Parts: sequence; C-alpha cells; structure tokens
Amino acid sequence: MVYALAHIRGGGDLGKKWHDAGRMKNKMNTFTDFIACGEFLKHEKYCAPNRLVIQGGSAGGLLMGAVTNLRPDLWTGVLAQVPFVDVINTMLDESLPLTVGEFEEWGNPKIREHYEYMKTYCPYTNLAPRPYPAILVRTALNDSQVMYWEPAKWVARLRALDIPLDAARDPLLFKINMAAGHGGASGRYDFLREIAFDYAWSLTVVGRAA
Repeated sequence: MVYALAHIRGGGDLGKKWHDAGRMKNKMNTFTDFIACGEFLKHEKYCAPNRLVIQGGSAGGLLMGAVTNLRPDLWTGVLAQVPFVDVINTMLDESLPLTVGEFEEWGNPKIREHYEYMKTYCPYTNLAPRPYPAILVRTALNDSQVMYWEPAKWVARLRALDIPLDAARDPLLFKINMAAGHGGASGRYDFLREIAFDYAWSLTVVGRAA
C-alpha cells in the first residue's frame, strides 16, 4: 500500500503566496492540482489504475466533493470526513460560527462575482447524473463547524443522481456519529475505531475493484 500526501495550492505549507494561489478566485487551482497528483500516481505506477482512494476532511471534504464532480472516473473510492460541501448556502448564513471569518477564504456569495465563481466548484451545486465512485461520508451530530445537514443533503442528492456501474462495488455510505463534534470521537479507543473503520472501508473498496 502507498500513502501519498498532496501539497496543492491553497494550503499553507509553502507560505502565503502558495495559499493565495488557491483561494478566492484562484480556488479552482486547488482542485486541478489534486487531480494532477492523482494522474501522476497512476502514470508513474505508484498505484494500479483502479486502486486509488482519496481522503479529506472539513475544507478537505470540499476538495473531495469538487474533484469527484470534476473527475469521477479517476478515483476508486472517496472518503469525505465532516465535508464542507454546500458552500453557497453555508456562506450565505452569517449566523454560523465560521462564515464571516471565512469570507477571506471563499468569498461572500452576496457579492455577485464571488457567487458566480463559487457556483463553478461547489460540490452540492455541481452534482449531476453520472457514475460516481464508491463514497463514504462521515460526519457528527454536534459539529459546530460543518453542520451535519450539509453532508446529509449532499448524500441525499448523490443517491438520487448516482448512476452506479455496480452498486455492490461502488456503494454510497453515510455514517453519522451521534455523540461527536468536528474532530470525531474524543475517546482514545473510539477515535482509533473510527480510523480503523476508514482503513477497512478503503481496503474493501480497492479489493472489490481488483
């Protein structure tokens, strides 16, 4: 098994210029960079063509949703944890704790040009009838940063639009922790069980694709 970490524009690991190159009206760079990483892994034979599982949480969950819409054929499985997938509706609600402070990251959809750009990548907005890969969505009832209804409505719409090539091979699962927050289970062993669940799901998905 190979584990790869994608250092894509929009992250803070390479300084402010790198971050600025993947936020606001440059946000699409984040998604195309990630897709390029996936294509590289396959081209260089770090993984088999049908054995690439991707993972991201919170804003990284937005990344999962966006790249799944853009290139559903590239991924064997998608693990989205507490995913921020309903960008426009969430950023329109200024009563939520993160909205106003994150105008500098995503923009304010009350400004027309920001709204139009958000529409180009918002995972929920860009769902369409197409074959999606296997997807596991995990969230928590007490999450104060990404409200549970975001991934819940995303999953509901995905289930209505997904055209599975093989429903047994490409399941769409939704798992909600009724006693956790944004970081998942807080107890040491409960936290490890969640990680084990994610790994078991990922390995099962690639095993079915073999």
